[in-house]
This record gives sequence, C-alpha cells and structure tokens, in this order.
Amino acid sequence: MHPDEVGFAIELAAREGWNPGLHDAEAFALADSDGFLVAEVEGTPVGCISAVSYQGHFGFIGLYIVVPAWRGKGVGMQLWNAGMKRLDHHLVGLDGVPAQQENNRKSGFSLAWRNVRYAGTMRSAKPSPSVRQLKEIDFEQLERDDRTVFPEKRARFLKAWIRLEDAVGLALVEDDELRGWGVIRRCREGHKIGALNADTPGQAEALFNALQCSVPDGDAVFLDVPVPNAHALALAQVHDMRPVFETARMYTGPAPEIAMHRVYGVTTFELG
Repeated sequence: MHPDEVGFAIELAAREGWNPGLHDAEAFALADSDGFLVAEVEGTPVGCISAVSYQGHFGFIGLYIVVPAWRGKGVGMQLWNAGMKRLDHHLVGLDGVPAQQENNRKSGFSLAWRNVRYAGTMRSAKPSPSVRQLKEIDFEQLERDDRTVFPEKRARFLKAWIRLEDAVGLALVEDDELRGWGVIRRCREGHKIGALNADTPGQAEALFNALQCSVPDGDAVFLDVPVPNAHALALAQVHDMRPVFETARMYTGPAPEIAMHRVYGVTTFELG
C-alpha cells in the first residue's frame, strides 16, 4: 500500500469489530511506509496485512484481513506469505485471537503471553499535580523510556502517536524525571488508552485517572492489558472494567526482553 491507502486496512479492521482509532492510519503509515500490503483482484482491494519492520531486526504482523466474499480462496495465504517474506531474518511477533494459536504455531510462532482488553466507563477522579502534557516532554527522554517497553526504536511512529488528532498524551514527572506516560485516543467506539507505561502501580493509577478524565463523562474506555503484569490487571479490575477480548502474543523466537512490570496498557495490538 501507499501510505495514503492504509486507511483501507483500518476500515476493514473496523468492520471486524476491532474498534481502531479514528486517526490510526496516519501514525501506522509512518511506522514503516512499505510495511502494509494489499491483495487486489482486477484492481479491487480484497485483503490486507501489515508486516512492519523496526530497524530491520524486529517485525510485527497485524491487520491480517480478507474481505468476507474472498475468504477461502487462497487470498489470505498469499498475503501471509508475502508479509512473512518481507520480515525474513527478523524476530517476528503478532497478537492473534486464541483460536488461531495452533495455526500460528504451525507457522513457527510460540506463545509468549496473553493480552486482555478491558472495557469500562469514564469516572471522574482527582488529577495528580505531577501529570503534564506529553508534548512538553523532551522527545529523546520519551524515546529512551519507550525503549524500556518496546524491543526497538520507533521514533517516527511515536512522534505521530503522541500528537494524534482526537487524542490526549500525558506524562508523569517526579523529581524532574519521566516516570510514566500514556495516550488516550478516540476510537470508533469510545476511547482507548495505549500506551500506558509507568514505574509503579501508583504512578500508573495517577496517569490512568488523568487520561480518562480527558474524555466525556460516562464514555466507554478500553485498556489492553498484558496478563503477566498483575498490577496492570488489578488496575483494570479496581476501576470495574470487564474483559471483552483477548489476544495471544506470539513470537518466532524468544520473546524480546522488555520491562513488563512497566506496561499497563499495550500501545496497539496491530503494531506490537
């Protein structure tokens, strides 16, 4: 796909009920301008897959969708093969539905952990004085923090993600040090928090409260939680959020080392 065509993949994701952000395509295209593939039949797009490469070492498969009328005709396998070929010699990850775990194992992937999407409603809370606008934070400092929770640099994507339209990015600063940050963005339904990273459960709570207070009272709020982080699960549960969706994080090799205890909300299932 050309960068301005990535919206086709986002629209297919919306039709599948994946609830993408209203402006995800803009940031996704910057992650890897050649990382989004489309299948066409006589000029008509019938499917897509993302095979985004980060620094030529780490790759992620997502947005793997074939329009219903073309399923079962080999389109999906051609897309899969093309995406995996593009990420040859990479450690490749994906977030797949649990029902596809066996198929993904046959393709060389192993389960690393589960992610659970929690849904709730916005509730007013007292904001922390330590919370600032994320755009005020030195970007190099933010990028260093992001590298503790993501396997490779993703500067172009990150710069776009924290400045998305219909989104709010906040940072928590204590003793002049960045201790956590998060983004909440408007989606087809409600708002989704991601990323949400923090050093401690208390700092994650402060950021969560500040982020949800930036959206209309009573609006739906979603948070994608990595199950290995027990404090992240507790955060969702204490806010009376309920599990509504689950993914299996899988890799073609050993899971990359990240500070999982700092990840309270996955940035996006589509890009890792």
